[in-house]
Amino acid sequence: MSTVYPFWLGGVAASMAASCTHPLDLTKVRMQTIKAAPDSKPPSMFFVFRKSFVQQGFRGIYTGLTASLLRQMSYSLVRIGAYEEMKSQLSQNGKPSSIQLLAAACLAGGLGGIAGNPADILLVRMTGDVIKPQEHRFNYSNALSGLANLAEQEGVKGMARGLGTNARAMLMNASQVGSYDLFKSALLDKTIPVLDYQLHDSLALHTLSSLLAGTFATTVCSPADVLRTRVMTSTSNDSVLHILQTSLQKEGPKFLFKGWTPAFIRLGPNTVLLFVFFEQLKKGWSALSS
Repeated sequence: MSTVYPFWLGGVAASMAASCTHPLDLTKVRMQTIKAAPDSKPPSMFFVFRKSFVQQGFRGIYTGLTASLLRQMSYSLVRIGAYEEMKSQLSQNGKPSSIQLLAAACLAGGLGGIAGNPADILLVRMTGDVIKPQEHRFNYSNALSGLANLAEQEGVKGMARGLGTNARAMLMNASQVGSYDLFKSALLDKTIPVLDYQLHDSLALHTLSSLLAGTFATTVCSPADVLRTRVMTSTSNDSVLHILQTSLQKEGPKFLFKGWTPAFIRLGPNTVLLFVFFEQLKKGWSALSS
């Protein structure tokens, strides 16, 4: 009989991964929201990271960590837990097809996006606050006070801000969680050329599969990720479509892939850590349950 894993296990793995990669997430958000001067190149990832560290120190590059953890224990907990539950149900009638797994990942990602949207807003606002003019800052001291402030001042409508870009959550889960399973299945028992090493269900397989999934997810999600960030940091009530049209007119289509490199540098390690931690947590849970 297969081991039944707790629904929250994926949220714990995601929180562990986010704790390691949060400075990269902060850098990505700031790169996406910085408005470069006309005829000047946008700042590099290293420049933004270095400036954050010099101005605010070690503590500064972990600004918004509480929001990141709240996001993982809502968004990631639901998207991974729901996907694993759907996969388990689909597997009762034999091995599910790739289309079934991707569809399940999309649906689970949409549910996770709804559950984690308030925390997502807080994360983007808290990490991007320092580059805003003083009068436009939100000044949340931590995620819980920020959540209370968001609910009180903006209500349900404010907490749902950016849900129009929830397709990003569906894309992320399909391209990250769904593709991880597909890459893992495709690579299992395959031999790596030159090294003559056969891949088994081990750390090497988990690492390689998650690295491929992270690369795929970064590319697929970049347009929705940039747009979501701009919607959530906007101080106006402009619609998603208006923000998209304005950005396209001013910056051209390339703005949709703005920050791809820091996004990959953040999402690549994050995806590897997420699935390595998740696989180890499942292994540990199986040992405790046996």
